[in-house]
Amino acid sequence: MSTHDQDGIAVVSAAGEIDIFTAPQLDSELSAVTGGGQHRVVVDLSRVDFLDSTGLAVLVKTLKRVREHDGGSLAVVVTADRVAKVFRLTGLDTLIPLHPTVESAVAG
Repeated sequence: MSTHDQDGIAVVSAAGEIDIFTAPQLDSELSAVTGGGQHRVVVDLSRVDFLDSTGLAVLVKTLKRVREHDGGSLAVVVTADRVAKVFRLTGLDTLIPLHPTVESAVAG
């Protein structure tokens, strides 16, 4: 996991698999970002090839946190169809905007 600022938006990047073993790491990173006062967040999953329900739960939790603040937002970068399919099947793609690049997510 890594985090950087891009145009005033926190970009949290993950790689590999986000599952029951690695989701707590993502949750910790996102909690630190939102707990530190940043409420505009992009989660870059472009290098993630597997995402399970534990990872989705972390993103929903983060969505709730950022929406508690005026101007708060969460967007996700997804390039793997396998990962995008999880969002579509659960309907989360209607709540969390999916983007093909970090640049488009930041601009969006």
